[in-house]
Amino acid sequence: MIHSVLKTSRFFNPRREALGLTSVIVDFVCHLAFSSMKQINCIGDSSLCTIAPSKEPSITDSLSVTGNGTTSSMSVQSTPEIEKKFVHHVYDAIAPHFSATRFAKWPKVASFLSSLPLGSLVLDAGCGNGKYLGLNQDCFFIGCDISPSLIKICSDRGHEVLVADAVNLPYRTGFGDAAISIAVLHHLSTESRRRKAIEELVRVVKKGGHVLITVWAVEQEDTNLITKWTPLTEKYVEEWVGPGSPRARTPSPLPLESIPESEESSTGENIKVCSESNVCKDLEEEKHIKNQQEYFVPWHLPYHRAEISGASSHALAAGLATKDDKKGAVVYNRYYHVFSEGELESLTAGIINARIVDQFFDKSNWCIILEKTA
Repeated sequence: MIHSVLKTSRFFNPRREALGLTSVIVDFVCHLAFSSMKQINCIGDSSLCTIAPSKEPSITDSLSVTGNGTTSSMSVQSTPEIEKKFVHHVYDAIAPHFSATRFAKWPKVASFLSSLPLGSLVLDAGCGNGKYLGLNQDCFFIGCDISPSLIKICSDRGHEVLVADAVNLPYRTGFGDAAISIAVLHHLSTESRRRKAIEELVRVVKKGGHVLITVWAVEQEDTNLITKWTPLTEKYVEEWVGPGSPRARTPSPLPLESIPESEESSTGENIKVCSESNVCKDLEEEKHIKNQQEYFVPWHLPYHRAEISGASSHALAAGLATKDDKKGAVVYNRYYHVFSEGELESLTAGIINARIVDQFFDKSNWCIILEKTA
């Protein structure tokens, strides 16, 4: 039954019953069942659900803007291959190991959640292993993530979660009191998809509700970290993502193969003064690195944690992962678009029913807090 999606035993707490959350949640789930979704698949008595769209979105080249300034295009909701292979597939394969490394709560995120009023319903889009779900015991949380493997981990921990896409959240407009998106948008490969994800976060909260978004910054505090990443060449970006999105960058002089983690960056060192007629190579490389925002970031999955007979063996066979015998690990590349200063704010410029109430740089992340105004 649909009503079993969320465990009713959770709501025997008198305070929760007084707030009427049980009826709200059930109404939410029933709405999902009769909206644009084909079916909701529930595993056993857990709250683990997979939402299946009614049909595969068609791909178009056009974008339109609705009356409230939001982006409307089926192509925005169609997942590019680069995200399927270098985000979705990767996190499904590394989920247990990834989860074991994700337990510390960022103080700024914890402060935001702790500041919410009693009884607030918080929607965590891209909840990962659920480390923020339930952080504020006076609030109610629903998490979603594109990775069924991570959602299974959340469900096993007793959280209310479902599989869903950040650019097509399965909630009614104005459903939640607040929403968070922590380290998610940088995995979306086009500007239109990143903007759509922000619009969705604003849509699903009530008027006056707040949205916290954090993304990786290109301005990393540890500059040596970037030398461990593989910059995507312009040709590669065009083939995987499509012409013009992300915006064209200076062609990379570096090959696509992974950069050795021991390699030190020479950026900014021994830059020579050049004449206009003889632009030096060092200066061009410096310019490229400053403009570069598209990267593959490696994840080393130890052999003893790798499912050699499962996801990892398939990834190795398909060329989507490599073996590093020196480190004893299967190496996966994760796609990232790292944000430059002001880029996150610019994505909100066309959202007329939201305003920026705070923006800050924290732990090599750009962060923004929005308030829904209408």
